[in-house]
Amino acid sequence: MRIGIVGAGITGLTAAYRLSKAGHQVTVLESGERAGGLARTFTDERWQWPLEIFYHHAFTSDKALLDLNAELGIQDTMVFPQPVTAIWQNGTMNAFDSPLAVLRYPYLSFPDKMRVGLTTLYLRITKNWRALERVTAEQWLLRYIGPHAYHTLWEPLLANKFPRAYKEVNMAWFWARLHKRSQRLGYYTGSYQVLVDALVARSNALGVDIRFNVPVVGIESRGKELGVRISQGEEMIFESVISTVSPQTMVRLAPGLPAEYADKLRNLRSLGALTLILAVDRRVTEGFYWINLPRGQFPFLAFVEHTNYQPADHYGGDHILYLGDYPEPGEPHWSASKEQLMEEFLPHIVKFNPKFERSWIRKSWLFREEYAQPVPPVNHSQGIPAVQTPIEGLYLASMSQVYPWDRGTNYAVELGEQVAGMILKNQVRP
Repeated sequence: MRIGIVGAGITGLTAAYRLSKAGHQVTVLESGERAGGLARTFTDERWQWPLEIFYHHAFTSDKALLDLNAELGIQDTMVFPQPVTAIWQNGTMNAFDSPLAVLRYPYLSFPDKMRVGLTTLYLRITKNWRALERVTAEQWLLRYIGPHAYHTLWEPLLANKFPRAYKEVNMAWFWARLHKRSQRLGYYTGSYQVLVDALVARSNALGVDIRFNVPVVGIESRGKELGVRISQGEEMIFESVISTVSPQTMVRLAPGLPAEYADKLRNLRSLGALTLILAVDRRVTEGFYWINLPRGQFPFLAFVEHTNYQPADHYGGDHILYLGDYPEPGEPHWSASKEQLMEEFLPHIVKFNPKFERSWIRKSWLFREEYAQPVPPVNHSQGIPAVQTPIEGLYLASMSQVYPWDRGTNYAVELGEQVAGMILKNQVRP
């Protein structure tokens, strides 16, 4: 079969590898100049390793990713350090990433700690997420961990991540955040570029044609084939097409989708993402990797000191900071320049280290993606469109379809495997 894949992110590359391995002729069309999607990297002349545009790590429970690593022969490049994840509260940073850390947490009473510990244990054990999606995270957590623990711990984090929608987010999404989380966090020796390069190299060796700077502008049915129009005016013909774009973009690219399916796509909500990345000349915090921040006290939602997770030696001695946010298109942060965000963000770094000065910064970068964080309301599973669209041979594989899991590389791999498997199963047509 001639198969087209729109997008060279991890989902698209995984599907391309699987389908080419099965003997099919695969072409990947990527609008940008690099592969990797949300896991793509950039580099600096001082660095030994490239760096992800958005902070990345894996969990020890990420089976799909770990299995793919082994198949590609890169399993030994992934290491699992145990960095410290903390919560900012009342002007202090306190670890909150293990049972012992919970017991030591100073802003909860002992009964609250017991309730938090028991409910966390339940969420780690139960697999019945469908019952949990019938209620919001706020309603469930208020009931089971109590108002004080909820308002102290989880409400600020939910409100920061989903500023306008946190009261609508269902409990299955929250369950997924805890259910498979591990204290040890996986990272590739050499960055996530190791995975991208391995997928590209193996796919190329199998004959996959990966084309960069080729935006797709339309997908239409051509009988038992599909026409994919690219920006240069050319139309390419395939027997099957996998689109890995956002649901909203899919509506625009495939106007022939039936109204019921297209409406499901339109109803899916998501947030964008941005990271302001700083290379500074010294450590900012004493060993904290990830600090979750309360809403309203910072203009960004997460402070990630990457070099408290991976050594600064890999970055020419630079200490790498990510200041992350999830703005919606149209909000001020979405259109602000790097200089404007620097002026707004940098004064808050002194909260983590009172000695911080702007002179510590050697270089800075700003990255944005419009489609980065799906918003899952109550009974969200009922509104997710099928991967196999009603148009024969056309498939959609987007982050909104990895639910109840949150977006992440492991689930991008899993989705790529799933859609490739569907095509292989359906390849014999009447």
